[in-house]
Amino acid sequence: MKLSVIIPVYNEESTISQVLKKILEAPLEKEIIVVDDGSTDRTSEILEHARKKNADIITLHEAKINLGKGAAIRIGLKYVTGDIVIIQDADLELDPAEYTSLVKPIQEGSSDVVFGSRFLKPNPRIPFKSRFANWILVRLANLLYGLHLSDEATAYKVFRTPVIKSLNLRCMRFEFCPEVIARLAKAGHKIMEVPISYNPRTGIEGKKIRYVRDGLQAVWTLIKYRFRN
Repeated sequence: MKLSVIIPVYNEESTISQVLKKILEAPLEKEIIVVDDGSTDRTSEILEHARKKNADIITLHEAKINLGKGAAIRIGLKYVTGDIVIIQDADLELDPAEYTSLVKPIQEGSSDVVFGSRFLKPNPRIPFKSRFANWILVRLANLLYGLHLSDEATAYKVFRTPVIKSLNLRCMRFEFCPEVIARLAKAGHKIMEVPISYNPRTGIEGKKIRYVRDGLQAVWTLIKYRFRN
C-alpha cells in the first residue's frame, strides 16, 4: 500500500531538510507532498533544492500567504494518490522511523484510522502545559463523542485515503485536530492509537501553537461539531 505523506510547513528552514531525509529513509512505498504555507525564511529555497534531487517523490505547493496548518493539509489532500495518508509536521518533534508501526493496523485491516499517542508510554520531557491542555481536550472529546482516546492533539494522524477525503474538512489552523476527531466519531470510524516517541520543542525553538488561543479554539470546535455538521 502506498503512503502519502502530507507536510504542512511554515518557516522551518532549520529542520525541513532533516525531516525530509528521515521520511525518505522510511522503508515504505511513499509520495511526499509538501505544502509551503507562505514561508518567509529560506524554507522555499530548501524545498526547491530537495525537489530537484527527488523530483519523482516530492510534490510542492507554495501558498502566497500563510493560511494555517488546516488549510495547508486540505490543499495537500488534493495531490494525494496513495492508499494511506499520514500528516507529518515539518519540525523534529516526531520521528518518521515510526511510520511502519503507525500504518501497520491499516495494512492489516484492523482499523481505517490510527493516531500516534504521545501519552501511551512514559515521556518525562513532555511539559506540564502540554499535558494539562491534552488532559482537558481529550476528556472533552471522549465525553462528547463516546471515545477512549489518550491524545487529542497528536500530529501523527493516519488514515485510509477514502476516509480522510470523505470528511469534508473546513479547518484553517490548528483546529484540524478537533475537527477530524469530531467528524470521524460522527461518521462511526474506529480510531486506534499506537504509542509514539515525542521530542517537544519550545516557542524559542519555533513551536507555533499558542496554548490559550488555540486551546480555546479546539474546545469550541469540539463542541460546535457535536451539534452541527
